[in-house]
Amino acid sequence: MSEPTGKYSITMPRDIAEAAKARSGHSGLSAYVAAAVARQIERDNLNELIAVAEAEHGPVADEEVQALREQLQQAREQQARGEVDAA
Repeated sequence: MSEPTGKYSITMPRDIAEAAKARSGHSGLSAYVAAAVARQIERDNLNELIAVAEAEHGPVADEEVQALREQLQQAREQQARGEVDAA
């Protein structure tokens, strides 16, 4: 079951609106914009969590971030090859 919707009027630069409309496909501009806003809300929520965690534990070192990115990339490559562990 889908969420109830509301009708809103927004203003955005014409070039952005036209690009979004061109990319929205069969789902339409409203669905495209709703998905973009939902992604932004997720990012905002994650940034808030990061800020709280860094305030409590200090910032994560760049080396740790890079190591985790490499680990994630390796996992993606393994998944693409069908080498997923049954952990």
